[in-house]
Amino acid sequence: MRAQTGPEMRPMDLAFEEAEAAAARGEVPVGAVVTDGEGRIVARAGNRTLELKDPTAHAELLAIREACAALGTERLTGCDLYVTLEPCPMCAGAISFARLRRLYYGASDEKGGGVDHGPRIFAQTTCHHRPEVYGGFGESRAAELLRDFFAVRRD
Repeated sequence: MRAQTGPEMRPMDLAFEEAEAAAARGEVPVGAVVTDGEGRIVARAGNRTLELKDPTAHAELLAIREACAALGTERLTGCDLYVTLEPCPMCAGAISFARLRRLYYGASDEKGGGVDHGPRIFAQTTCHHRPEVYGGFGESRAAELLRDFFAVRRD
């Protein structure tokens, strides 16, 4: 078992479980977890775009939808999102609209990211809500999971 480095590690471990389950289903291995203000798990999901035949079925969006349903609200004020990969622009927009308090992510996504790469959604003047963003949690683990997943498909 690897060492825990703080309260952000337990939800990120669960996000990795979701990412690994997504990979086992043949989906791009991305997992996401939403916690409430007390750190309790509210929702968790992995990518399901192929399974649901839905290009918007990213782990982040599925977890946000599940959290909103569980809490009975369209706003997740005070909640945090943990995701194994830097969210794409679509997911970053949803994170802003959901009013999530904090975003923790694993690997950066220089090609498809929308937070610290690409359009940097939260830096736009049209962005109404900017969560606190913390990248690099489990970064090497996330990058390895993605590399291994795509290496098999390239062979």
